[in-house]
Amino acid sequence: MMDQTRSMESRTGRKNQRYGSKGERLVAGVVPLSADKTKVLMIQSAGRGGWVLPKGGWETDEASAQVAACREAWEEAGVICTVHQDLGMIPDMRPSTLLTAHAPKASYQFFEVTVDREEDQWPEMHKRKRQWVSYAQAAAALASRPELLEALNRSSVRR
Repeated sequence: MMDQTRSMESRTGRKNQRYGSKGERLVAGVVPLSADKTKVLMIQSAGRGGWVLPKGGWETDEASAQVAACREAWEEAGVICTVHQDLGMIPDMRPSTLLTAHAPKASYQFFEVTVDREEDQWPEMHKRKRQWVSYAQAAAALASRPELLEALNRSSVRR
């Protein structure tokens, strides 16, 4: 039975996007770990095809960044997860030359989660693959994304 909150539609657009006091986009994400913490679930980036962590905008109708993070995990990776710890705020580390109207400055809040279930069908299954990898593989894949690498390194994944 499908939980009402788990729509098969991905949220799109930014009209309900939350912003911080300096105008930065508030982004929530997860570091999805296996139960034994030896593996990280990564997803293919919709744009560049590299491997990233599930994340997206925290919207105004969501009570907390944690709620937004778990929604993103569902939409992008098709997983039902349990939050174990707040990994804190991570500032945008991209050089200003990489900030654009399409990718404005952001502030990231990540949560360490364990994956309870992987569903066969999820909203972005046609856009993204998902893959379990070791810490070393994840760290290598995130080398060009310092804020995502920082989230990974704050987690309790086994190195």
